[in-house]
Amino acid sequence: MAMANWTRRDFFRFSAVTGVVALGGPAVLAGCSEVPEAGAGGTLQRVKDAGSIKVGIAGEVPYGYTEGDKVTGEAPEVAKAVFKAIGIDNVEATQVEFGQLIQALNAGQYDMVAAGMAILPDRCENAQFSAVDYVTPTAFMVPKGNPKGINNFDDLKAKGETIAVLSGTVEQSVAEALGIPSDKIQPYDGQPELFQALKGGRAYCGALTDISLRRLLEDNSDAPFEVTEGFVPTIDGKEQIQAGGFVFRKGDDDLVDAFNTELTKLQESGEWLKIVEPFGFTADNEVPDDVKTEKLCEAA
Repeated sequence: MAMANWTRRDFFRFSAVTGVVALGGPAVLAGCSEVPEAGAGGTLQRVKDAGSIKVGIAGEVPYGYTEGDKVTGEAPEVAKAVFKAIGIDNVEATQVEFGQLIQALNAGQYDMVAAGMAILPDRCENAQFSAVDYVTPTAFMVPKGNPKGINNFDDLKAKGETIAVLSGTVEQSVAEALGIPSDKIQPYDGQPELFQALKGGRAYCGALTDISLRRLLEDNSDAPFEVTEGFVPTIDGKEQIQAGGFVFRKGDDDLVDAFNTELTKLQESGEWLKIVEPFGFTADNEVPDDVKTEKLCEAA
């Protein structure tokens, strides 16, 4: 579905749409094609033979989103570089709601999720994550001046205010685990809806990654909000590290192994940072040696 003449500001005024677009190219319609069996082996060879791969995104800036008639963002651009190194030049993206990404992946609608998805134990039960792509802290978007002094989840709970989150995210899980009442947690399907909730005064603050909120504020510079300092939430003394990765079906080990090899090369060469800097990422978002997918997938 083409979305000609859309600006970044327009993106935040409308809900995400579902469609298939070629990364860096014009919008194209989803045609009838053979759907791969979820978890079937030989995926790497199949996509290499085709010279093309389909990925899922969620329309979350700056991780993976549609701008005009193109898909861009940190995750799609990194994916493009990795797949080019593998020998796959054409990458198409399907945009769906964040909470449906893994389900659609396992249904064979695409072969990978490129949406900056946090690596969490419950997600690891249903899909396979790549090596860690980046790390980033959580932050809150609050009214200018932050009159209620809410800078983290403990402040939120103490003040009894309402928070807007995206459905299925780390922020929602943390709020629930810390005992914030359900009527004080407002889950939304996308950034546009969350932002409108803040503008409408339905929630005092909104929680997302630091990078997401700062980009959101940049693209809505006239909005009466500010972003708090980033922080790492804790539950029962355990830090809830926001580490994102790419997501694959279980059983597609050949594709995952090839992807990890080239992703690691990008990270170690410094090329990764060049790719992601336009989306607000810095050296602070590079992955520490002790942050590993296997550890993040372990249940608390």
